[in-house]
Amino acid sequence: MPEVSRFLGIVITLYMELDEPHHLPHFHARYGGYQATFSIDPIAQLTGVLPRRQLRLVEAWAELHQAELLDNWQRAQIGHALLRIEGLH
Repeated sequence: MPEVSRFLGIVITLYMELDEPHHLPHFHARYGGYQATFSIDPIAQLTGVLPRRQLRLVEAWAELHQAELLDNWQRAQIGHALLRIEGLH
């Protein structure tokens, strides 16, 4: 699965969904054994679980990089390579 960002132990990925595309742009976040899915517009947790601190970090990061996430979502849906997005420091 294509990784677009990694920060503070959190890994952010986007999937290409050419066969059965989702109609809602979203991304996935993993931290340790936890994982969650978030919509991009608006930024909202859809499924899964993250520890509270990491959940807040992912939401803050996504707010900062919403336009880049949407761009990568569109790139993924047409089979283009995804661009790296800077993480939090």
